[in-house]
Amino acid sequence: MTTDKTTSWAYCEAYATEDETALRARERSLALRLDPVTPAAAALLTVLVSAARPATVVEVGTGAGVSGLALLRGMPSDSVLTTIDTDIRALRAARDTFREAGFETKRTRTISGAAGLVLPRLTENAYDMVFVDADIENTADYVIEGARLLRRGGMLVVNDALHQDLVPQPAQRQEETVIMREVVRTLRDEPRLSTALLPTGTGMLLAVRR
Repeated sequence: MTTDKTTSWAYCEAYATEDETALRARERSLALRLDPVTPAAAALLTVLVSAARPATVVEVGTGAGVSGLALLRGMPSDSVLTTIDTDIRALRAARDTFREAGFETKRTRTISGAAGLVLPRLTENAYDMVFVDADIENTADYVIEGARLLRRGGMLVVNDALHQDLVPQPAQRQEETVIMREVVRTLRDEPRLSTALLPTGTGMLLAVRR
């Protein structure tokens, strides 16, 4: 069996397809100089929420709504997405994306503010899923708060868990790489969580609260 997964990884990344609404959300991201999840990562999010059927989801890092759209498309029709970002322009773009996709405003709660201040104010053990895709410098704090918010059986999802494929390389000691490497290790060793690390996109870490 070959150990070179490059071809398989590229094939899987190219497997996902997106409609015009998702593509326009990506255009908004480009205009705002934001870096959204890849199409493959977006497809994974939709599949995860379609299987888990969460009633309440928290997203840390709204961007222009690419990942939020992927989440909403898999969530039940009576569920609510709470999404947090400091960038007012991004939140406005995300609202445009959600509206264009046909989601009622009651399905989303957009919060403008620093996640480090917002997350501690959210109710403990009250959410079915938390998706973290924000500034790496504070991701360690976000995942701690995210785990606190989860109900038993709830899922924590961390994007860019391999940080541009640098995390698996021990010689790479840049600050953000070291932070994400520690996040991955900490979640793996947390006894309250069952974890899996996937190479999708720039790395996706999944953790379910036991």
